[in-house]
Amino acid sequence: MASLVVFCILAVVILGSALLCVTTKRIMRAATFMLFVLFGVAGLYFLLDYTYLGAAQIAVYAGGVTMIYVFAIQLVSKQTLQGMVEHIKCSRILSGLLISVIGLATVAFVFLKNSFISAATTEEVPMDKIGEALVGSGKYQYILPFEFISVFLLACIIGGLVVSRKKED
Repeated sequence: MASLVVFCILAVVILGSALLCVTTKRIMRAATFMLFVLFGVAGLYFLLDYTYLGAAQIAVYAGGVTMIYVFAIQLVSKQTLQGMVEHIKCSRILSGLLISVIGLATVAFVFLKNSFISAATTEEVPMDKIGEALVGSGKYQYILPFEFISVFLLACIIGGLVVSRKKED
């Protein structure tokens, strides 16, 4: 019963923060709400006793949001950052809503067509198999994409630092 209450609290925090993240007009507030969403997802992992995934969620994604803070502060002056507001047109909102509905319908169609939902409820995959799939180097294992992503993120960080560096006259 206690885990159900904690799940409901985390779900409300995640959904509320996600809605506030996409509806706020201030950059730093959006990044803060995104941080709350990521901490809530980490809380769900801890609730499921997936401590490694919870710790990885906090270390990787919450650390990434910290980098967003750093780049936002470096790239934009303080006065501009405090008053920065994005104006969204109604047509962009409608097109985004339409694309979201099409994406949801596509995912639901794939789930129903391939019967992922019934397959997921009948058999539980052990955690060691998931770990092997994530860090293995064989067929259908993901260590190589993880390495490519880490090199790509490093290049993005270096590029952001180069862009944010002040030019000396």
